[in-house]
Amino acid sequence: MEIGRQTPKIIPPLCLGRFHISEDYGFLLPNPLKELPDHYRPWMEIASNLPQLIQSHQLHAHVNQMPLLDVQFLQGYKEQRLAHLVLSAIAMGYVWQEGETQPKETPGNQALAQAVNALLQSNQDDLLHALQRLRLSIQGITRVLGQMHDYVDPDIFYAVIRIFLSGWQDNPAMPSGLIYEGVSSSPLKYSGGSAAQSSVLHALDEFLGIQHSKESAAFLYRMRDYMPPSHKAFIEEISSVPSLRELAENSGPGQCLTSYNQCVEALAELRSYHIAMVTRYLIIAASKARSQRPNHLPGPPKALEARGTGGTSVLSFLKSVRDKTLAAILKPSGAMQSPP
Repeated sequence: MEIGRQTPKIIPPLCLGRFHISEDYGFLLPNPLKELPDHYRPWMEIASNLPQLIQSHQLHAHVNQMPLLDVQFLQGYKEQRLAHLVLSAIAMGYVWQEGETQPKETPGNQALAQAVNALLQSNQDDLLHALQRLRLSIQGITRVLGQMHDYVDPDIFYAVIRIFLSGWQDNPAMPSGLIYEGVSSSPLKYSGGSAAQSSVLHALDEFLGIQHSKESAAFLYRMRDYMPPSHKAFIEEISSVPSLRELAENSGPGQCLTSYNQCVEALAELRSYHIAMVTRYLIIAASKARSQRPNHLPGPPKALEARGTGGTSVLSFLKSVRDKTLAAILKPSGAMQSPP
């Protein structure tokens, strides 16, 4: 069955491989490299011993002795991805080795693609099938996220791990940023790791037509600069295809509107679950750490007690994003449903 609307321009089918995205693993890299060429051995030796070097307070000395290596010898996307991971981990460890007393200088995507292509081809049957798969994929993300409870203790995460995910932008512990020797004489500011940098969440927002508040949207768009460039390009490509939301809204009561709403509801449930996890791993853990800190754990990072590692006021941001997702649910009449 064909969708009764015309696309404004001819857009080629969406091919995931063009954006270094796997049909089976999504934005994750299948069969990632574990080693870089021998030229980059100094990086790999430090990275492979990072926990021990941090615990023994020897990371600074090793990094300061590390030779300056030229990135031009990196061959291909996989080597670039591994080098990015290695250097990011070393930088985070170097800055936060001593806790908040930091130095001031430092050396479900296949279903989504099918749905987009069904829109481009005006094929409603394929679109409905892809939307069903997309809903199941989003629900699968929520289930996988729940595995964190099985493997990560909230007290350990809050007191030990979390500081190494924080950056030096919007961070009260480093208000001026960080000077990169040999790169800039002025401090540079970069956000830490954040779920807002997740390519799949941005892709879902674009495809489903979720409109966030001005403040939240500004932060989310800034987080795209931390994605691999090909993933950012993929999200921008999705934003250029015909609007699924407009199609569902104009189709009236029926399968298209129902399937669209089910995807939006699944995304809102994922974001509600994320709020619950942040409450457990940040808010409750912070309160517990203040009142009765276990003797074997270091003092918790005070500067980020109510902020995400990306620098946001975490709960207000997450609730805004969740509520705007709920507000995107369409009533049969086509009017937007008010958030609860």
